[in-house]
Amino acid sequence: INLPERDGHVWHGYVPGLRPGQKYGYRVHGPYNPQEGHRFNPNKLLIDPYAKRLTGKPIMHDALFGYRATHADADLSFDRRDSAPYMPRSVVIDPSFTWGDDRPLRRPMTETVIYEAHVKGLTAQRPDIADRGTWLAMASDPILDHLNDLGVTAIELLPAQAFVDDRFLVDRKLTNYWGYMTYGFFAPEPRYMRDGDIGEFQQMVARFHQAGIEVILDVVYNHTAEGNELGPTLSFRGLDNAAYYRLADDRRYYINDAGTGNVLNMDSPFTLRLVMDSLRYWVEVMHVDGFRFDLCSVLGRTRGVFDRDGPFFRAIRQDPVLNRVKLIAEPWDIGQGGYQLGAYPAPFGEWNDRFRDNVRGFWKGDPGLIGKMAKRIAGSAARFDHDGRPATSSVNFVAAHDGFTLMDT
Repeated sequence: INLPERDGHVWHGYVPGLRPGQKYGYRVHGPYNPQEGHRFNPNKLLIDPYAKRLTGKPIMHDALFGYRATHADADLSFDRRDSAPYMPRSVVIDPSFTWGDDRPLRRPMTETVIYEAHVKGLTAQRPDIADRGTWLAMASDPILDHLNDLGVTAIELLPAQAFVDDRFLVDRKLTNYWGYMTYGFFAPEPRYMRDGDIGEFQQMVARFHQAGIEVILDVVYNHTAEGNELGPTLSFRGLDNAAYYRLADDRRYYINDAGTGNVLNMDSPFTLRLVMDSLRYWVEVMHVDGFRFDLCSVLGRTRGVFDRDGPFFRAIRQDPVLNRVKLIAEPWDIGQGGYQLGAYPAPFGEWNDRFRDNVRGFWKGDPGLIGKMAKRIAGSAARFDHDGRPATSSVNFVAAHDGFTLMDT
């Protein structure tokens, strides 16, 4: 079905008769000229970036790639194999849910105790829980009782948006456990569903709220699962590679400030709108209470340089939905000038790795840390006491997924 209308660079159309449950995908025609930043290939079935549900995950196969891997300059070649047999489908859904009297808890940061958790890691080996490894298991009575006993007021879920098992892992018969390879910014990860219904995620959120616990999502908007020029063509690359990604001067290649092969281009209004629409969707439709932004310095880069007043931060700060939820930055990336602890604007909080390191050292008896501990307990003022930011701008954490556990400290 051709999209018949065009406004600027956006093609659109109306297809009558579609109902919830309809599966679909996109094929996009255009120039395949990697050296100019264009990688259109209509042989590749693409996921809708705005899809609210996906039928599963891509099956890693050579047909997912826009080029022939045997070619001397591999990514300059053109692959005509159809990727449809190996791609999941986007699904039309009705996102309505009976929320009853569910309301945002809006607990102040001064009273917030965050527990980072992984859906499978927290539930898969609990024989007393039904539907282990799913959203429904996360909000089961044993888990809620455990969190309440600990005094937890907010659960921060490792990536909940649809993600990919990288080929690097698949070739080694492994899977992507953490989930930091997102390719569906609106769709809950299918492997955490029991029956493939997004209502399972909404039910989980409602149960957490009933227990007095907020839900924060760890979101990965800095890069996507498509990787560098040798990665698969799943969605963004085939829709408009040059708009969605920050490209090098030689536009065949990608800027890689995230260390994963690519970064999203927040200078593009369409990319920025996608991220903002996604965030609002999770707040308004899925009722989450906040976000932890993975490698957030990437999102603050304008023309490659971190700018605390850049387009992403301005968009967040003026948004009447998003400026009222919890916003927590991981305040670094691996690019030049990427370590930006304390540089973020209100209302962002920031993971304070200085607190983590000093507390751990002090706890195990390292010398010379009493003065530093006093500064950390007082809110790390040298970093955060500017522009009227409160002490709670420093999110004081001791353990997270990408470091030693408390047991190993």
